[in-house]
Amino acid sequence: MDNYGTIKINLAKLIEDRGISKNKLSHRAEMQRTQINHYCNNTISRLDVDVLSRLCTVLECEIGELLEFIPPEK
Repeated sequence: MDNYGTIKINLAKLIEDRGISKNKLSHRAEMQRTQINHYCNNTISRLDVDVLSRLCTVLECEIGELLEFIPPEK
């Protein structure tokens, strides 16, 4: 997969920038805290567009702030 680059999830940075706790985020976005941890640690293999929509709504951000494309090294 490194031939195509990767997607980095910047949730941990957004949480810090917004000053919201993971507990509060999990409540507002109707997500499990463990699921938020997986997104913060970039340990998920498939993105869920419903989850991404909820995160963007609660954090009042654009999808480009939450997701970042890291191109492959050449």
